[in-house]
This record gives sequence, C-alpha cells and structure tokens, in this order.
Amino acid sequence: MKFKLIVLMLVLQASFVKSQNWDISLLNKFNPNNGNQSSSWKFVSNNAIYMSAATPLALAVAGIATHDQKLKQTALNTGVALVGNTAITFFMKNSIQRPRPFVTWGDKVMLQGNTSPSDYSFPSGHTSTAFSVATSVSLAYPKWYVIAPSFAFASATAYSRMYRGAHYPSDVLCGMLVGSGSAYLTHKLQKMMYRKSMERRAKALALSQQETNPVFLSGN
Repeated sequence: MKFKLIVLMLVLQASFVKSQNWDISLLNKFNPNNGNQSSSWKFVSNNAIYMSAATPLALAVAGIATHDQKLKQTALNTGVALVGNTAITFFMKNSIQRPRPFVTWGDKVMLQGNTSPSDYSFPSGHTSTAFSVATSVSLAYPKWYVIAPSFAFASATAYSRMYRGAHYPSDVLCGMLVGSGSAYLTHKLQKMMYRKSMERRAKALALSQQETNPVFLSGN
C-alpha cells in the first residue's frame, strides 16, 4: 500500500512538469497581474474557509433548536467529511510539495490580497473545503434551491483562488475532487452504518418477541 502511494505521488509530480505550460497559460486568464483587485473576489477568498467551517456548527445549532434529527445528522456528516478532507489535503500538500504559482512564476502571476500563503499549492484547501460542504449539504437535501447556491459558492471560491494567484487551475480541480469525494464517501458510509444499525435493531426486536412469546410444541 505504501509503495503504491509513493508511485502515485511520483506520477503526479511528473505530470506537473508536463502540465505547467497549459496550467500557467490558463491561470493568466484568471489572475489580473496589473495590480487591480476585486473586493468581491477578495472577500470570497478570505472568508471561504470560515464560512465553510461554520456550516456544520450552524446546522447543529438549528437541528438542536428545532429538534430536527436530519439537520443534526447532516451537521455530523458535514463535520466528518471536513475532517477527512482536511487530512487528505494536508497529506497531499506535504507529499507533493508543489510551490505556489506566484513563487514559481513571479514575473507572470501577481498575488492579490494582503497575506501570502506559506504552505504548498496542490491541492487547493479552500476549494476542497468549500466543495466538501457543498456536496455534503446537497446529498442530504437534493433540492435545486440547496444545490444551486451551495455549488455556486464553492465554484466562486475555486475561481477566487485562481484570481488571487494562489493556485493553478489543476490545484483547484483536484480540490474539487478531493472535497466532493470526501463528502460522498462520508455520506455512503453513514448510510451503510445506519442500515446495519436498523438490521441489528430488527434482529434484537425479533429475538425479544420470541423470548416474550415462546412457541410451545405440543406432542401427540
């Protein structure tokens, strides 16, 4: 298993060399390297992590206040997905160690904003976090009025990271996959655990009924 992970990381690193040209060309279309900054994209980029992290807490509070079990379960699923997403993103960043585009291409990419990210570039943590939350909430409430704004915000977060010059398009794309994947796996795992729990309860109930009402066999 460890050997496979090492091989995967080497393949990803090799692919970066080939993808750098189209990656930086596409990034230049999003990143305004003339010094002009949009306050809207700056706000999204700066607050995406906080807003995403606050979502499971808000769901939990709402669920407790309204005694809504589904809201509380969604809060738990979203929180678990975020933890898994954070762990995967951290592992990939520190294993692949891809420099930020404004570091490698200082003459072509201008970092927008007042702070400079100090960690590695691949994948985008802001993007993976936003897509993890969007996917978790959408799986729990598959209605257009939930899905549309959730993924609109997640997509805006992804764009804002390229606009800022903090990430390559491939960083953002991988962030989408990691975030959505962690949420989907958490959702499937929760459903599987719930199904097994219901099966155990059904068996326990059947056994209890048999003990309460034993069947006597009468002989001739």
